[in-house]
Amino acid sequence: MRTALYPGTFDPITLGHIDIIRRAAVLVDRLVIGVAINRDKGPLFSLEERVAMIEAECAALSKETGTEIVAHPFENLLIDCAKDVGAQIIVRGLRAVTDFEYEYQMVGMNRALDDSIETVFLMADLKHQAIASKLVKEIARLDGDVSKFVTPPVNTALMERLGKG
Repeated sequence: MRTALYPGTFDPITLGHIDIIRRAAVLVDRLVIGVAINRDKGPLFSLEERVAMIEAECAALSKETGTEIVAHPFENLLIDCAKDVGAQIIVRGLRAVTDFEYEYQMVGMNRALDDSIETVFLMADLKHQAIASKLVKEIARLDGDVSKFVTPPVNTALMERLGKG
C-alpha cells in the first residue's frame, strides 16, 4: 500500500489545499493529511476544528478517488510523522518560486534525517496559486469576500469565528 503524507496547518483548509489533496489522492492508496499543531502560528481554529473541517471536506474526495483520506494531528518532526503513519511519500504543494526555495531546504533536511522517504511537489492549479490561508483570514477580517477561496462550510465557519456571520 502506497501512503503519502500531506502536511500543513490548514487554518483554514482552502480550495488550494483541496486541489492538492484531490490530485495527490489519485497517486496513492492512502493519503494522510498531517495537521500541524504549531502553536507558534497562533491558529484561528483549534486543532479539533481544523481536523473536523478536513474530514468533512475530504469525505467526498475519498469516495470520488477511491483513496482512503484521513486527518492526523502532529507536533513532532515531519519526517517522524511520516514514519508514524507509514508514509513513503511527503506531498507538498507549490504556488510560487518562493515556496520552492523554502521547500527545497526542507527536502534536504528531511533526506538527511531519512532518505527512504521521498518528497513530491504538486504545483497549485493556476486558479488557486494566490490562495494562502493567511491571506484568506486577513481578507475575511477586513470584511472581504473569501467565498472564491474556500468551500461554503469553511466560509461559514470562518465568518462565525470572526463574528461576521
